[in-house]
Amino acid sequence: MCGIVGYIGKRDAQDILLGGLRRLEYRGYDSAGIVTINREHKATLLRAKGKVSELEALVSAHETSDMVGIGHTRWATHGEPSEKNAHPHKAGDIYLVHNGIIENYKELRAQLKGHTFVSDTDTEVLAALVNSLYSSKVSLKEAVSQALRQVVGTYGIAVVSAKNPEEIIVARKGSPLIIGVGSEETLIASDASALVGHTTQAIYLNDGEMAVC
Repeated sequence: MCGIVGYIGKRDAQDILLGGLRRLEYRGYDSAGIVTINREHKATLLRAKGKVSELEALVSAHETSDMVGIGHTRWATHGEPSEKNAHPHKAGDIYLVHNGIIENYKELRAQLKGHTFVSDTDTEVLAALVNSLYSSKVSLKEAVSQALRQVVGTYGIAVVSAKNPEEIIVARKGSPLIIGVGSEETLIASDASALVGHTTQAIYLNDGEMAVC
């Protein structure tokens, strides 16, 4: 089963994301990845096939002091276990992690002529759809909202943009998502175990809800 983590605050996002992913290992997975963004709008995307320990080795070689990011452990549904199919998925300035299944991803993919797909996943299609809607006139929240109105299926998602390192957008339909509220920081997880040691204040999103962290 896939797992989602996210962090925005004043601490090292890479450490917190890795810690959250380690706590989600019991759920089973075949690949893992994280992306963090700094104040200069540079994203560091790291993904690995296999265990979180493989991802930790990548992080050790690409350490950052970024304070916002999202991460994921994936169990393959669309496409084989591989780095290219691991989350987060990138489209333009958009990075997205996703639990669930986008049932109409083939139809949506056929409409997205401006994006060159590099994975076999339904998740990359959703990332590309959000990116196609995101602009200087359309906020990240609104782009995600518009994209989800076109989606048939289930999802728990967390979305960030390299253009805007000040927020994470999350949404849920049929796949659990929890927001942990700390002191000057917010954490995101698909399972409460990833929040242990950080906060006891948790908001459980209901189906159809979206939040800006």
